[in-house]
Amino acid sequence: MLLRGLKNVKKKKRQFGEEKRRKIMEEKTKPQARTRDLGKGSIPKLLAQLAIPVVVAQIVNLLYNIVDRIYIGHIPGIGAAALTGVGLFAPILMLINAFAMLSGSGGAPRAAIFMGKKDNETAEKIMANCFSLILIFAIGLTILFSIFAPKLLILFGASDATLPYAVEYARIYIFGSIFVLIVLGMNLFITTQGFSKISMMTTLIGAVINVILDPIFIFVFDMGVRGAAIATVLSQAVGAIWVLRFLTGEKTILKLKLSNMKLNPKVFGPCLALGISSFVMISTESLLSISFTSSLARYGGDVAVGAMTIITSVNQLITMPLQGICQGGQPIISYNFGAGNKDRVKKAFFTQFFVCAAFTIAGWLVMMIVPQLFAGLFTSDTNLVDYTSWALHIYMAGIFSIGFQVSCQQSFMALGQAKVSLLLACLRKIVLLIPLIFILPCLLADKVFAVFLAEPISDILAATVTTITFLTRFDKILEVGVQVKKGD
Repeated sequence: MLLRGLKNVKKKKRQFGEEKRRKIMEEKTKPQARTRDLGKGSIPKLLAQLAIPVVVAQIVNLLYNIVDRIYIGHIPGIGAAALTGVGLFAPILMLINAFAMLSGSGGAPRAAIFMGKKDNETAEKIMANCFSLILIFAIGLTILFSIFAPKLLILFGASDATLPYAVEYARIYIFGSIFVLIVLGMNLFITTQGFSKISMMTTLIGAVINVILDPIFIFVFDMGVRGAAIATVLSQAVGAIWVLRFLTGEKTILKLKLSNMKLNPKVFGPCLALGISSFVMISTESLLSISFTSSLARYGGDVAVGAMTIITSVNQLITMPLQGICQGGQPIISYNFGAGNKDRVKKAFFTQFFVCAAFTIAGWLVMMIVPQLFAGLFTSDTNLVDYTSWALHIYMAGIFSIGFQVSCQQSFMALGQAKVSLLLACLRKIVLLIPLIFILPCLLADKVFAVFLAEPISDILAATVTTITFLTRFDKILEVGVQVKKGD
């Protein structure tokens, strides 16, 4: 009897162990199954599932800076000057973001392509190498901007009235830039695996913390601009912890491993080559911001620079969700391109294209009808509200075309066409917009009007060229991809 009882106990233990292993295997295969779904099922449904959480995340992510600016703009007595000063930090902020995207936006599509080829091992090496690059960028940028930030802010157009606020914000934000780089760069590797809800939570958690801490540090602790910067850094730190915890946990498909973090040029080189387009887009955005603020400071003074600070935030309400839509479409396009499924790539692109176009046209209509609604969010200064509303009408006149531009350009990246994407990124900003900022004031009597007019002209021209270029090259790119797949 005793022997029989012991055998039954052993049998139950064995059954329990087998059941536990089965459950573990089921959990591990769930994410993989989700990834395989990118190769089948309804394209619009997949795009909605992937893009909506990312769009929400992008909008929420805007709260980091927009909420700061809203609270800062309403500080009694100094709101307008403080808002303008913080806005002058934008070029440095954009450069930090650019380095995050250099690694993340280049690595994530390549990881997705290798996942489409069922080579997750290489995809993990790509992710780990990109993380190592982010750490190196963070150290270098922190040292560089800590030394040169005050001089740069003066170069950007800071006056005696606005410089103190710009420096206060910059010194604190720069020391927290490592968290910004991790959140922006590594969160893309969560999205590209199909975990768009998790990537949304990254920014949602951080933004909620920022919204809570901002009024506490700014008004309750009476820290002003410094309080806004501290709140932002703390919220980004929480977001960075969330990202790293997921990518090193059990639910992720691609796991961030220390053994893969040793830099290998053969691994990270193609990622940098692909990500250079996003880097140029964002870094030239920094150069663009400098061009705008320096010209407006010359022709319109602090009120024009303050208006541009608000316009930049409002503009992001349209352009950032566009990036989110394309980040949702990118895994579908890249995965099916890697799998040699031409028809699904086409359907994914055109679905993404029409969604982007509809979104920007709707945004354009709102901006044309009620610009004062957005201006009033950032400041109670009536003079600044009126000035900004007038400027928004001009600046946003061509925003409807941005949907075409971004969708086509980001699709070039998803298909591994880094060089073409880079050239088109340069077209809008370097070839058209920046020269027009300085040329048009020489041709028109109203100098400030001329500076703002440069934006819609370049938007429409660049979108036209980009769309035509993509549509004429699309089929050829797909055919080459299919041939490569057959060769494999």
